[in-house]
Amino acid sequence: MEIASKVIIGLIAALHLYFLYFEMFAWDTIGRKTFKSLPPELFPKTKGLAANQGLYNGFLVAGLIWSLLIEDPKWSFYVAVFFLSCILVAGVFGALTASKKIFWIQGLPSLIALILVHLK
Repeated sequence: MEIASKVIIGLIAALHLYFLYFEMFAWDTIGRKTFKSLPPELFPKTKGLAANQGLYNGFLVAGLIWSLLIEDPKWSFYVAVFFLSCILVAGVFGALTASKKIFWIQGLPSLIALILVHLK
């Protein structure tokens, strides 16, 4: 279970690193392709907001990677649970307020990772 939990934590970190990239640096290109329901003229106006969201995703990435690098098993567990829980809450909130798809992309993987972390 330990290897499985570390792999899924790494995959979740990679996913949020991708979110950081497209929200901070490719909002006008990848953002438009991802959020097709938004009018094109909205992207230049919301570039700063998207970059802010990307920065927060970067903090989540840093926390998840940190949890993988901590040698003390207890502290590694605590840090992983904290950051995975943050992502789970964001996924649930996003599903309730924006799109149910957000839960499947963010919430469910973090929930699975939380279960695996508790089983190791």
